[in-house]
Amino acid sequence: MTTTNEIADKIAADNGLTKVQSKAIVEAVFQAIADAASSGAETSIPGFGKFKVKASPEREGRNPATGEVMKIAASNKLTFAPAKALKDALNK
Repeated sequence: MTTTNEIADKIAADNGLTKVQSKAIVEAVFQAIADAASSGAETSIPGFGKFKVKASPEREGRNPATGEVMKIAASNKLTFAPAKALKDALNK
């Protein structure tokens, strides 16, 4: 698993930045994606993919412990669709 700190360390090493500067950049990018998602906007990063908000309607489910039927509330979910370039890189 890769963490935010590991991503920031790699950016710092590759671009001659301090770890503090690169961590701030990484956190700013993630915050921009989160802000766009909270307003319902799509974020597209060419060559990487798209982050979109998807509405999930209310549905019925079952409590696995008791088998009781229950309602699962409607919610919004953040989805990610990888770009073709990323898919191709993963399947080389």
